[in-house]
Amino acid sequence: MAKIIGKNLPNIPWQEKPAGHRMPVWKYDQNPIIPRDAIPTSNSVFNSAVVPFGDGFAGVFRCDSLGVSMDIYAGFSKDAIHWEINHEPIKFIAADGFDPAITEREYRYDPRVVWIEDRYYVTWCNGYHGPTIGIGYTFDFKTFYQVENAFLPYNRNGVLFPRKINGKYAMLSRPSDTGHTPFGDIFYSQSPDMTFWGQHRFVFGKTNGDASAWQATKTGPGPCPIETDEGWLLIYHGVLATCNGFVYRIGCAILDIDEPWKVKYRSKFYVLGPTESYEMNGDVPNVTFPCATLVDAETGRIAIYYGCADTVVGLAFTTVDELVDWTKKHTM
Repeated sequence: MAKIIGKNLPNIPWQEKPAGHRMPVWKYDQNPIIPRDAIPTSNSVFNSAVVPFGDGFAGVFRCDSLGVSMDIYAGFSKDAIHWEINHEPIKFIAADGFDPAITEREYRYDPRVVWIEDRYYVTWCNGYHGPTIGIGYTFDFKTFYQVENAFLPYNRNGVLFPRKINGKYAMLSRPSDTGHTPFGDIFYSQSPDMTFWGQHRFVFGKTNGDASAWQATKTGPGPCPIETDEGWLLIYHGVLATCNGFVYRIGCAILDIDEPWKVKYRSKFYVLGPTESYEMNGDVPNVTFPCATLVDAETGRIAIYYGCADTVVGLAFTTVDELVDWTKKHTM
């Protein structure tokens, strides 16, 4: 059995695997958990991130407005299923020593949140003459501080590891372009101070041929990697370009614990894809896009939060053993 290196979180959402279910991940039977009109001005709420906080949970949510302007909002929950999302977007303050100009907003979307050392770090796709990776932090989900963008444009899907690796902060990202990127590979970068990022390493990219076509167009990191005794368990998205547009599905990889750019196993088959109406119909059809997990180290249970059709938020369940076994059995 694989072991999670982390905290016990016995109060995360959970449903048992349905009898006869063939896949390693199963969907919450009350999905979607967050509707598109969760706040008065939202056109859609999707691709969002949640973490344990206090005696409940907090999160940062992508809410596209009725003007279809992209921004990120803080929210809170007692059970990680029913959420109260602030009606105004996050207003960042420049952290001490940083130019206030970095907080000027062009757009913000697809956040991730992770606790590292003494604070919650937020990363998101930040508009700065094109998409790049914005970085900020908070202690209470009320006041948010921003530091420098991690990279030059163009980049998306900045995902931090939950601890330093070899004494440095570590991040996965996906270099991109100005539009709906028709390509995408995952890279690893590290930083001594959360400001200057370098020593970039290729992790993996799209597949060739039809043996794993679900990820043949592009890939990108999903939630914060989960530390296990098998390595870093990475849940990621893969994309196939079809005659009717892109289809986003979810897969898994296991990365080396000390050198995470080295891939030990990578799933040839996806673990979750769009099959339900709320995943196949929406502003962008046929999208399942993972941004967060809640993980209980004692039981190995994992709750996955994912965007559905760029419109609503869905919840799915699995265990570390399910994902590790599937990834190793069906490795590329």
